[in-house]
Amino acid sequence: MAWLLPLPLLSFFLLFLTTRVHGSALTTAISPNERLCFYADVDKAGEKIGFYFAVQSGGSFDISFDVKDPNEKILLDGVSERQGDYVLTANTVGEYAFCFENDMSTLTDKLVDFDIMVESEPRREAPAKPGQISEHTTPLEESVYRLNGMLMNIKRTQKYFHTRENRGFSTVKSTQSRLFWYAIWQTACVIGMAIFQVYVLQTFFTKTGRRYKV
Repeated sequence: MAWLLPLPLLSFFLLFLTTRVHGSALTTAISPNERLCFYADVDKAGEKIGFYFAVQSGGSFDISFDVKDPNEKILLDGVSERQGDYVLTANTVGEYAFCFENDMSTLTDKLVDFDIMVESEPRREAPAKPGQISEHTTPLEESVYRLNGMLMNIKRTQKYFHTRENRGFSTVKSTQSRLFWYAIWQTACVIGMAIFQVYVLQTFFTKTGRRYKV
């Protein structure tokens, strides 16, 4: 029976039915006043490009970015952005540039998690009405599309919590560092005050017994 297919074969069949998308999920560190660019090729006009980024640590968790098409035309840009999630339509075939610039920071590195996805073929058009099944779409394909949408939502939620966790950890680490150096400074002040008091008392008692000629 068709419904008794082994799980590996069923998984392969589901992956074969979904839209083919190639992408790259990366994490990179950007030094102060540094500009880094990453590139993605588009083979056919009309393909969809997904671009996601989130600053995981460093400074105020912000970064500047811009997206350019093969003709050097700016499609997206932003200054001091913490994160972003965009979907673009590639109208020109060629190489698209995704650049990050840490120009607002002079001392702190920024750790950026980003994802660039490019469709390798157009998506199937959705039904005209909710719940309506197209003539050329089987119920199994419809289920796969719904599962794909739910998986994408889960993936976005995981990215959100991953970013919140990294930012929280970075804040805690920064707070611990500040508390440590504050404790060192406070200890140094106490020791310095104690030495100063001993010096004042010693000077006060050694002045007794001196003679002054009039």
